[in-house]
Amino acid sequence: MTEPGDGQRWSGPRGERPPWWPADRPWPPQPGQDWRRHGRRVARRVGCAVALLFVVLGGAGAALIWLLLSVTGAVGSAPFARVVSGAGLLLGIAAVVGAGIVVRRLTTPASRLVEAARRIESGDYSARVPVRGPSEFRSLARAFNALSGKLEAEEARRRSVLADVAHELRTPITVIRGQAEGIIDGVYAADAEHMRPVLAATRSLEVLVDDLRTLALADAGSLHLQREPVELAILVHDTFATFADVASAAGARLSARIEPPGLVIDADSVRLGSVLANLVSNALRHVHRGGEVRVDAREFGGGVEVVVGDDGDGIAPTLLPRVFDRFVKGVDSPGSGLGLAIVRDIVEAHSGTVTMASTLGAGTEVRLTLPPAHES
Repeated sequence: MTEPGDGQRWSGPRGERPPWWPADRPWPPQPGQDWRRHGRRVARRVGCAVALLFVVLGGAGAALIWLLLSVTGAVGSAPFARVVSGAGLLLGIAAVVGAGIVVRRLTTPASRLVEAARRIESGDYSARVPVRGPSEFRSLARAFNALSGKLEAEEARRRSVLADVAHELRTPITVIRGQAEGIIDGVYAADAEHMRPVLAATRSLEVLVDDLRTLALADAGSLHLQREPVELAILVHDTFATFADVASAAGARLSARIEPPGLVIDADSVRLGSVLANLVSNALRHVHRGGEVRVDAREFGGGVEVVVGDDGDGIAPTLLPRVFDRFVKGVDSPGSGLGLAIVRDIVEAHSGTVTMASTLGAGTEVRLTLPPAHES
């Protein structure tokens, strides 16, 4: 016999949910649940059933008495007619009052939902509704509150992204305008030395626009991939060739270990190449002179695991949980803060995952999981 609490006992098969237990609550009950609330819910349902039974039995009894009195001829008497009229009036008043209570119980939560929906329609995403009323309305209210909360968070995120984009655009535009005005006013000569900052600023704008386009496509679910079997060793070698001069200038080594050497994955080689380029570039920016940037890949758990690591400065613990968010970057980072967000979106578009682990002064590891070549 199982005891659910507050004196209620269930004598059915052990592990089977009692018929009176709420469908949205687990059985057997977990420690710490509010038994009184469940008791009140059961009491209300029992009370409604008793009231309904009373009404049915009372109606049946009244019909039987009416039949007996009709047979005896008492129905036609004036006193009986007055009694019946009074009883009918009282029953009518009780029915109207009861119907009003029921209607109010049903319409009040609905009117609150309608009012909150109108607030959301006007742009007020802070609208919430009390979780009250019948179980169906409570479920609807919880779903509505979750939806409005998500809309509010998305609106805040959209405004934050717009502000960050405006900030990132301001720097290269200021450089271009300053150099151009200086050349026009004769302060600067129109030579390669003074045009070089303009060219660098336009390149920054181009990268920022491309990054924003990639993020927009990912948000819209339109980041289409040209998947094909890609040999990881070749992709890593091409990435290292791109950054060979940067690594030499930083005094760092580039190393790769692919097991097995001919490991193949199902991926968009261009998109995945940009992921590796971004991660290797970040690692070279923070690695110590004489340090190492490594790429390790192996078969793991029915897929492929790729780890890009370095023995550099590491990332602050306060920043680490947000590194894949947009426009989040360290104090000394020269980028726009979009690179790792793009890495995450591209990896997830490949049905993969990406995580980062880092220790200050000891280095950082970014771990990717990707499907093998035989999966699509």
